[in-house]
Amino acid sequence: MSAAGLANAPTPVPLAILCLSASWGGLEINTVKLAGWLLERGWPVQLIASVGTPLAAQAQQQRIPVCFLSNPLRAVDVPAAWRLRTALRRHGARVLIVTQNQDLPLAVLCKRWLAPHVRLVYQQHMQLGLSKRDLIHTWRYRALDAWLTPLPGLAQQVGEKTHMDMRRVHVVPLGIELDRFLHPGLTSQQAREELQLPATGQLLGLIGRFDEGKGQQFVVDAFHHLRQQFPNQELHLVLVGEATRNQEAASHYRVAVIEQIAALGLTSCVHLRAFTDQPQVVYRALDVFLVASVNETYGMVTIEAMAAGLPIVAAATGGTREILTEQETGLLYPLGDTAAWTIAVGWCLQQPEEAQEMGKRAQHEAVRTYAYQRQCELTEAALHHLL
Repeated sequence: MSAAGLANAPTPVPLAILCLSASWGGLEINTVKLAGWLLERGWPVQLIASVGTPLAAQAQQQRIPVCFLSNPLRAVDVPAAWRLRTALRRHGARVLIVTQNQDLPLAVLCKRWLAPHVRLVYQQHMQLGLSKRDLIHTWRYRALDAWLTPLPGLAQQVGEKTHMDMRRVHVVPLGIELDRFLHPGLTSQQAREELQLPATGQLLGLIGRFDEGKGQQFVVDAFHHLRQQFPNQELHLVLVGEATRNQEAASHYRVAVIEQIAALGLTSCVHLRAFTDQPQVVYRALDVFLVASVNETYGMVTIEAMAAGLPIVAAATGGTREILTEQETGLLYPLGDTAAWTIAVGWCLQQPEEAQEMGKRAQHEAVRTYAYQRQCELTEAALHHLL
């Protein structure tokens, strides 16, 4: 930040971040990261979470102050709203940032009736879906002092599908710690050894929880066709992730993927690895990164792969179409189109130098747009308008 920017930066004030999610995925990971980054930048942050959740455990492990809250009655939980007001008062919070859409009704209830002085900020992680121009959503959104959205396209959705005052909408791309991916600290060979992956051959990879929405079954089937098209090349696929906790359907899906791998005779060349908090090691091991999500709002793994300088082959869905520029920073294919996927991945295998150049362009874009420091600065600029 420039000297002028520092002079105009808002003085850090106590703020709280509300996320009562019991899951552990991109939204929750980003919530903990934001809390930690703002703490490092001098903001007195308190995270408000549910008891016994992975989010709360991770926050406590990182020594982020945590206050526990339950909300069993959801949108009409007046006692929970009182408890939220009490937590905000004890912390002296002047700002409440909500990162999960399901927690907005509680936060709005608290602000409307119990804590009108608190500035309410919503950090959007999911697409809006259907129109939200009805009376209830309009009443709810008018309580927001700021709406932070990660992509211009999502901001456009807000304008089209809500009655939100667009002067309160700020585009703030979610950032990552770039150095982890720019300088992973090990060679590709060392990364493969650490992950116990084959030392030779071309390695394709997908990172994400096992879920129908992430497309592992499609990738396994498409990989089977790819091997048939390139019979003389040693090809491997690694799937990194776990089933979503507390979701039986996700566990069944993972089992189905394993059974599919066996049925197609791919056990020796498709490798499953657990979720890791060191994803830079996975990216360092790969030759091509894959995204097959049905509708990814904002793919953090896509941005991480960009920062790692990998060629990316991704389904043209959701925010991925905005994050990647076709043939410049990645290759896009129609969702579920095996032939198009095979052509795109085949190009990366047959034109490795050009694929590497595409990866370098993606890396430059990641450095320019997706540094976590930039996310913090843009967030602080939005808070500056409120305070």
